[in-house]
Amino acid sequence: MNHSVGQVAAFAGVTVRTLHHYDRAGLLSPSGRSDAGYRLYDDADLARLQQILFYRELGIPLDGIAAILADPDANALQHLLDRQRRLGEEIARLQRLAEVAEQAIAVQRTGVAMTPQERFEVFGEIAFDLSYATEAQQKWAHSEGQRESMARAAAHSKEDWRRLMAEAAAWRTELLAAFDDGEPSDGERAGDLAEEHRLHIARWFTTCPPEMHRRIADDFAADPRAFALVVPPSQQRPGLAGYLHAAVHANADRRTAARSDSGRSDSGSSDSGSSDSGGTR
Repeated sequence: MNHSVGQVAAFAGVTVRTLHHYDRAGLLSPSGRSDAGYRLYDDADLARLQQILFYRELGIPLDGIAAILADPDANALQHLLDRQRRLGEEIARLQRLAEVAEQAIAVQRTGVAMTPQERFEVFGEIAFDLSYATEAQQKWAHSEGQRESMARAAAHSKEDWRRLMAEAAAWRTELLAAFDDGEPSDGERAGDLAEEHRLHIARWFTTCPPEMHRRIADDFAADPRAFALVVPPSQQRPGLAGYLHAAVHANADRRTAARSDSGRSDSGSSDSGSSDSGGTR
């Protein structure tokens, strides 16, 4: 039985324009024409169209579908396996994005209801960038610190956020003053500010050893969205992100060296004690 292009479009749930496109692309050419020159599709054409729509639903591009239909025994299985793999990767990616969105929404809501005015009073110009949160979550997906940070942020009350942001604002004032005064990034004043920032993270979000603090500072220097969570754009100065980055690294170097010296000192005391003890035996 022959069917007109309009009938086939209705059967298949596609548009006439789509069928015309398939014809021009050589993907599905009708087996016949009416006396007036209109396309006519037979049952074999409908079976081919069903295959095309099946592969299209899987997201295989038209040129891939054409290759499968041209040599189905050689290509169909591999194309389907490749598509299955890509779909699995896409499902995993979308699941991660859904989790990030859920966490970001929780942070945006801060665990309590806030009016827009209250949000401005608490957060001021500091804005939580969902695109940065998404990338950070994917980057640190296997980090226990990232999971703890998001969980603790979502659990903060409105009063917690008020205290947290007030503490951050006071620290930011001191940072800007040190920078404007020309204090060296590896000096004592900048180092104290870097340490205060590290302890702020540990107090409100997650344990932050010096090596983790270095990685956070690396993001400040590399990504303006990350630095904007610390210093809003209206308060930023040229070079400030690099200054904080250098101060954090200098502070981390000092603390790492201090731990090493302490370890050697403890080891030396132990050795000394063993020697004294040996002398009295």
